[in-house]
Amino acid sequence: MQNPIYRNHGNYRKLYSYQKAETLYDITCFFCENFLRRGDRTIDQMVQAARSGKLHENCHDSPARNDC
Repeated sequence: MQNPIYRNHGNYRKLYSYQKAETLYDITCFFCENFLRRGDRTIDQMVQAARSGKLHENCHDSPARNDC
């Protein structure tokens, strides 16, 4: 017996926001692997921010940015 409250709504991988976040994570990892030195703390911070979706971190502090 299936409860109608818990219906299957689809695949989260089809969501545009998921696809966008996954792409940005992949780009961040590529950048870190190719342009930063191993052992740099910046790599850990950038990858963690991309993983958690905090891609606009601290962008509101910059008066030159309007797209945040």
